[in-house]
Amino acid sequence: MATKKKTRETCEVLCEHPATVRLAKKELIPARQAQQAAELFKVLGDATRVKMLQILAKKELCVCDIAAVIEMSQSAVSHQLRVLRGARLVKYRRDGKMAWYSINDNHVAALLRQGVVHVRHK
Repeated sequence: MATKKKTRETCEVLCEHPATVRLAKKELIPARQAQQAAELFKVLGDATRVKMLQILAKKELCVCDIAAVIEMSQSAVSHQLRVLRGARLVKYRRDGKMAWYSINDNHVAALLRQGVVHVRHK
């Protein structure tokens, strides 16, 4: 059995760099914004919702079509869309008895694209 070489993932000595710490603290986002970003990533932490966003980034779809594409019931899709709407990631419009969904804005599409590029990166 081969032995694994231990790597140090922390500093071996305590040696803070005050100027670097000051600059990093100055650039740190406020706690409320950090919490909101964490909540956004929680919403994005579901594969079904990521799939829904991916198809909605390309085209506006009704709930029936979304359900058919991702092979889920309309009620399950509606539940996930409520979560996405609550996070302001999608918007919808009514057209008679139909509810049409699309990505909320270009920031959402860019965030999704960047995530996909990241997971495809070798």
